[in-house]
Amino acid sequence: MKKDKIFNICVWWLMIDQVIKLFITMKMKLGQIITIIPNFFRIYYVKNDGAAFSFFSGKTYLLIIISMIIFFFLLNYIKKTKITNKLEIISIGLIMGGLVGNLVDRLLYKEVIDYLSFIIFGYNFAIFNFADIGIVIGVFIYIIYIIKDNIKHVKIDK
Repeated sequence: MKKDKIFNICVWWLMIDQVIKLFITMKMKLGQIITIIPNFFRIYYVKNDGAAFSFFSGKTYLLIIISMIIFFFLLNYIKKTKITNKLEIISIGLIMGGLVGNLVDRLLYKEVIDYLSFIIFGYNFAIFNFADIGIVIGVFIYIIYIIKDNIKHVKIDK
């Protein structure tokens, strides 16, 4: 069944996310930086009690509630919708895996463990994690799916 693939992607993304976070917390001290590529990429162990770019900082319970609402919305969508497109399957699986990865952190630690730090053209980009990658890539793929689906259904006037 195609919908099982969504849950497989979700679970695998969640497990990879949590294993990486466990490794980071066991091998690094909070605030420690390991430079991988000078002036470009570092592993920087931090904790964030907000969302992306520290928005909603200090609003952990609000972020937990929002995450749960989105998760249950996606579960309901999966249940009620015929999902057969590979892009839609992958995107929803990645979004759910990333969402649950960060939700687990918030429920266990009241903050999210972040560690990927990039410097792009001299700008220190927001520090993020594997779960965040799943959410961003999942949303991007879903947008592509919607655009492709809409183009397929548009009638061109001659």
